[in-house]
Amino acid sequence: MGLEEHRKRIDELDEEIIRLINERTRIAVEIGKQKLAVGKTVFDPRREAQVFRKVLSLNEGPLKDEALKGIYREIISGNYALQQTVRIAYLGPAATFSHEAALKQFGNSMVYVPMSSINDVFAEVHKGEVDYGVIPIENSAEGVVFQSLHSFDILVGSDLKIVSQVYLPIILNLISNSPLEEIERVYSKDQAIAQCRGWLRRHVSRAERVEASSTSEAVRIAAAEEGSAAIASAQAAKEFGLPIIGESIQDMNNNVTRFLVIGRKDNSAGPVGEGNDKTSFVLSIPDKPGALQKCLQPFSDRNINLVKIESRPSRMKAWEYWFFVDVIGHIEDGQIQEVYRELQEICPMVKWLGSYPNIP
Repeated sequence: MGLEEHRKRIDELDEEIIRLINERTRIAVEIGKQKLAVGKTVFDPRREAQVFRKVLSLNEGPLKDEALKGIYREIISGNYALQQTVRIAYLGPAATFSHEAALKQFGNSMVYVPMSSINDVFAEVHKGEVDYGVIPIENSAEGVVFQSLHSFDILVGSDLKIVSQVYLPIILNLISNSPLEEIERVYSKDQAIAQCRGWLRRHVSRAERVEASSTSEAVRIAAAEEGSAAIASAQAAKEFGLPIIGESIQDMNNNVTRFLVIGRKDNSAGPVGEGNDKTSFVLSIPDKPGALQKCLQPFSDRNINLVKIESRPSRMKAWEYWFFVDVIGHIEDGQIQEVYRELQEICPMVKWLGSYPNIP
């Protein structure tokens, strides 16, 4: 088959693809109307997880799974936009990693609202000014993002729920108008600076490290200051028109940040299944020896995988702590329900924070 025949066949396939996409969209919009009529949200991470798993299982190549998933992400995002205006708050300004994580979760058809702090993201969701908020919670290299833990006080004291999670690979670059040998100051978020300690020590050891409110803000500052550089994403460099003078400078290649999606409504209507769910709790424990072990025993007794536990002061009483716990399973699973009831008998306070697909 010659070049023109190949092109003709592609044109024919494009016509069929467009027809099928629009047919799929009309059905999705009708489903959205039915969901809104009974008070449900159009965003359904559980259903998304099922769609992605099905689509990827059908993929025989040569298109890579990640590329196919990106195509379907934008199809689903466009469907949402036709059904309802969905507003997403994130730690701004534009081109931060929080912005990238929000786009990875929701696609380009949503309305994105940059906030100046993680606390503001929580507050806007809590007040109903936005539908969802995207916050960084932990990094594979540096651990917990402490600014987000402080904001969890709002989550504990409200009806907000964790409705989804996003894993975003973090590729950090040194961005500046000045050559490497003239860099005197390096701006970035504290976590980003920490993730590049080794590279900075080897290449710009005498440069001052200066904390910025976000990686994107760091690029804005560096753009205005001679001899300054920023650590940020390639997207941030493009946003401000600055060149990258050091590519992929993070000390760990498998540098990934986990983000949580926070909403006012529980989107957890039933488990995805096959162990592909995660549930988050917060609990307080009695102030006596062995109390933490007793609170964790119900998980061990049922062979439930406890994948994260993080403590922080409750701010209600001196030396009283809340423990944030992530486990594999869904709140509707029988064994998770048994644990929840047992914890309510053991702990002074236990609260379910959300169940959501445990899929990267």
